[in-house]
Amino acid sequence: MPVFSLTSRRRATLAALAERVLEAPDLSGLTRLLTVELRQALSAESASLLLWDRRLESFESLALDEAGRLHRLRPPGGSPKSPRTRFLVSEGQLVETSPDAANEVLVPLLARSGLAGMLVLGPVERRRRPITDADARLVSLIAARAALAFENLAYQKELIETERLAALGTMAGMLVHDFRGPMTLIRGWAETLVEGDLQPAEVATRAQAIVDAVDRLERMTGETLDFARGAEKLVLRAVPLGVLVAELAAGIEQELPGLTLERDFDLPGGRCGPVDVDKIRRAVSNIAANARDAMGGSGRLRLQARIESLTGTDGARDHLVLVLTDDGPGVAPGIRERVFDPFVTHGKKRGTGLGLAVARRFVEDHGGRLELVEGKGYETRGARFRLSLPLDATDERAR
Repeated sequence: MPVFSLTSRRRATLAALAERVLEAPDLSGLTRLLTVELRQALSAESASLLLWDRRLESFESLALDEAGRLHRLRPPGGSPKSPRTRFLVSEGQLVETSPDAANEVLVPLLARSGLAGMLVLGPVERRRRPITDADARLVSLIAARAALAFENLAYQKELIETERLAALGTMAGMLVHDFRGPMTLIRGWAETLVEGDLQPAEVATRAQAIVDAVDRLERMTGETLDFARGAEKLVLRAVPLGVLVAELAAGIEQELPGLTLERDFDLPGGRCGPVDVDKIRRAVSNIAANARDAMGGSGRLRLQARIESLTGTDGARDHLVLVLTDDGPGVAPGIRERVFDPFVTHGKKRGTGLGLAVARRFVEDHGGRLELVEGKGYETRGARFRLSLPLDATDERAR
């Protein structure tokens, strides 16, 4: 009986492997199927699997240890030497290529893009033909499907890496965009400290402002990481609305020199609302920064604050409504529908196009709404953004 001559049971095992190979979930599963199960089915003494890395243009060896863990080894000198075997499985046939070579069988793994790898089975006792023609066809089918699976896993890995790089780029862009305001403030205060003619109390005040701005940058870094991971959490606390709006206005004036801020506040005294102050301050600051950029670095910005009863799916609820209106050229009609999309930077010489996307995200995290609205009268020329925050948010939003 020839070596590797398979019984009907073994042939059924090979057919089952051919069905399972495309279902292997990962590299470990494919490696086990080829180097363990296929080897056992063919009664081979060993199996070596080499996978082709297209980016590095070299082979790497895949093997499982006794615990079933996958190990990927790359030869220190680059690609290993091409194995010299007596037999080759090619297009469903067993071909004898080197009669004086070791009694091993080379099984190329050919995918749509070319060679995906190769499998070497053996050594075995020297016999005339180690695999029958019927067996060779099944082994060739397994190899073709394994090559397709390896290729798909490689494409999946490349896609994941591309998406990860895109996410890192988005996160970096958000940091650059949001850090600009506090860094401007820090630089301005630091420059005044070197003048040398300040009173100690004034030095302490400005130094504390720098410390506060640095603390804010640290919080923003953590928030941006949460935003990029899609795990945004709110830290809600009851804040007097008059104090909140005053802080928002003061922040715009401090961080965005060049803007002339006009206040129009009509808020009842003592009314409080559950707000994550840092996130709402960032949202408002991003809208104001976009306005300044659109106006070429300077211009008028009007901040209005009201309490309005708005009707939604859950009935009428009180909202804090903030409206920011600039005196710039307004939003071009062609991008009005995309103004909150990431990376939309039409009409600005700088910026990543993330400011409004981040602002909307933070407002919606509060259960609120941020929208671009049509202006009237005084506001017809510039852009007008309306931000509404519910004042009876449940404690669940802080979790």
